Amino acid sequence: MKKIKLLVTGCMGRMGQQIITSVKKDKNFKLVALTENKKINKKIDGIKVDLNSESLFKNADLIIDFTIPKCTFQVLKIAAKLRKKVVIGTTGFSKKEENLIKNFSRKIPILKAGNMSLGINLLMYLTEIASNSLGKNFLSKIFEIHHKHKKDYPSGTALMLGKGIAEGKKKSFYSLLGKKYLNKKTFPYGKKINFNSIRKGEIIGEHEVKFSSGKEIITLNHEAFDRTLYSEGALTAAKWLINKKPGLYSMRNLMNFK
Repeated sequence: MKKIKLLVTGCMGRMGQQIITSVKKDKNFKLVALTENKKINKKIDGIKVDLNSESLFKNADLIIDFTIPKCTFQVLKIAAKLRKKVVIGTTGFSKKEENLIKNFSRKIPILKAGNMSLGINLLMYLTEIASNSLGKNFLSKIFEIHHKHKKDYPSGTALMLGKGIAEGKKKSFYSLLGKKYLNKKTFPYGKKINFNSIRKGEIIGEHEVKFSSGKEIITLNHEAFDRTLYSEGALTAAKWLINKKPGLYSMRNLMNFK
């Protein structure tokens, strides 16, 4: 198999660094470019860290993007012009921005996931099944914990799980979006989906979905111990996307869930 020429954006971030480490162990890839959103006089494994540009993107087959929404759209504009494939792990997009990503996917293949872990994506699928099966008598809420450096809340993964609940109820996620709490010891169930986010220490990620009828509680949860599960998931996504036609894909497509 011909090696996939890979460009990693946000290369100095936690996930960018982890992807670089994982790429070294995967013979399917050749790292050809690294970018950041500001000029840095640095080389990583002999590759100069540069700004996003058409000349840099031309050398890549695929871009993996773990940055912030503003940077992601800069990446998508260049990628769409050059017809490059993009894996997006960035989180924190607004509803309007989500629609803009859909527009870009008409031109190029995009795989977007708030979490690249195969386990989390299975959890989302199970959440959808539970939501559909339990029906209207059960209220739900989502709890998540991440390291103190994470700025956005709820996490992209928590929002993914919320979308799983909405899918199960066959309703719009935004119509079910409830209150967003930060660092609360307790928080309530609601007719809408409430979220509580804890930011502390160096915790990689814990997520919990709860359904309650008042008489019983069903809990679905996932705990991450090693950040490589995200970078390896992103590389799995890249290998899957490389032969796909334009469209907006998710890990659900990759894992062949119905």
